[in-house]
Amino acid sequence: MSDVETLWAAMATVADWRLLVVIAASAAYGLAVGSIPGLTATMAVALLVPLTFYLNDVQAIAAIVTTVTCSIFAGDLPATLVRIPGTPASAAYANDAYALTRQGKHQLALGTSLLFSVLGGLFGTLVLCLAAPALARLATRFTSYEYFWLYVLGLSCAVIVSSESRLRGALALWIGLLLSAVGLGTDFAQPRLTFGFDELISGINFIPAMIGLFGMSEVLRNVSRQKLAEADALQLASDSKQSSVFHSVLPLAWRRKWTLLRSSVIGSLVGMLPGAGADIASWIAYAVSKRFSKTPQDYGNGSVEGIGDATGANNAALGGAWIPALVFGIPGDSVTAIAVGVLLMKNITPGPGIFDATENPQQAVLVVSIYLVFVLANLVLLPFGWWAIRGGSLLIQIPRRILLPLIVMFCIVGSYAMSGSYFDVWVMLLMGVLGFVLERFQVPLGPIVLGLIMGAPLEHRFLQCLTASTDMTSFFSRPIALALVLLLALLWLAPLLSIKRGNPSATE
Repeated sequence: MSDVETLWAAMATVADWRLLVVIAASAAYGLAVGSIPGLTATMAVALLVPLTFYLNDVQAIAAIVTTVTCSIFAGDLPATLVRIPGTPASAAYANDAYALTRQGKHQLALGTSLLFSVLGGLFGTLVLCLAAPALARLATRFTSYEYFWLYVLGLSCAVIVSSESRLRGALALWIGLLLSAVGLGTDFAQPRLTFGFDELISGINFIPAMIGLFGMSEVLRNVSRQKLAEADALQLASDSKQSSVFHSVLPLAWRRKWTLLRSSVIGSLVGMLPGAGADIASWIAYAVSKRFSKTPQDYGNGSVEGIGDATGANNAALGGAWIPALVFGIPGDSVTAIAVGVLLMKNITPGPGIFDATENPQQAVLVVSIYLVFVLANLVLLPFGWWAIRGGSLLIQIPRRILLPLIVMFCIVGSYAMSGSYFDVWVMLLMGVLGFVLERFQVPLGPIVLGLIMGAPLEHRFLQCLTASTDMTSFFSRPIALALVLLLALLWLAPLLSIKRGNPSATE
């Protein structure tokens, strides 16, 4: 079967009305689940697995791809409206999005997130289509040393982009890494910092921790102000100035087309690395955006540029994560791990052979169908996301004295739903108090979340490196590892160089 015949067969497969119904239903489902704090994209996809038994292979993959694409964007809804990140990646720009909401610009924040997510997702799909084999070969060159420095780079970005001082950002990261050490060791089954609680053997669940840090702390902060009536008046006034979602976003996307391209490239490259995913891609893209911005002081205080660049990297990483999954059967993230399991269930084995239209024409059609499904999933996000923004805007009209108890309810339900544990609810409440106290001392919360998530894989890679060789020069001996170290050094030394040039604000 020729390439043209493969393309036509894939288009005929995707044009089936039943597949289009699956895509539309999955988009609505992904937006509904993703917009609820505590219900992640991975959970949404996991709940779909039983239904894939009744779908064919293309329909099953379409349901997974559309669900994760829409739920990743939907995670920005609670991050923007009530400052509860729906996904870990949303934590990178949650403060910016919520700051815009407090300025009455929630539609600008969500419109930027929607359009840049779609554009980034389409770019990630293009990379998946054109460069999957070549980029996958690059990914196979990553050893434990390269992954270690990549994690250090991502964690460093969380500190560098802190809107407060970098010292406070480093303190927040240290707290996150300390919390990640709770439970059994990554490579040695030795309980640590459990204080006799059996529930902590498996560590601190980052979902209730994230909900508490951002959601419950915001409730406590609002209650402590005791100015709910004034807040109501401000919100109702801001809602009267609603305009078209894309009125200001389309010109912004055109002006920042090259920075969006840069962020999408970052997202695609990071996404194709197994275990890295959209979380690191979002933080790195946000840090790069702030580093080259003409107004870095706006980041953390309502930067539309930061939101756009980070969300573009988010969705570009989704396509990148499928590259190692399709070429080598190595999942790029938890979602593609589920997708690989579904493919195996359908008697389809991912690997280099599925790209060969000569020997495996049916699997080659499946691969091209996956490409087309990615395009449709991102395009369908535009109308469905627009409806979600218009519906979510109604939340802004609810008076704070009513909204705050609802936020508390969502915080409790979202924390409990992850594993059905009341202990997670207490973790959420304690993390809420911690977040409230830290914000009083202007300590950023984003680095805590990233440290909590990335601490375990960072420790695992570090121990792998030490097991391979105790010679510390091994950390720098490989070309890619050395390039990452040089990039990391440039990231930390750039503020010092700015001081010598007479720009003291670079360290703030």
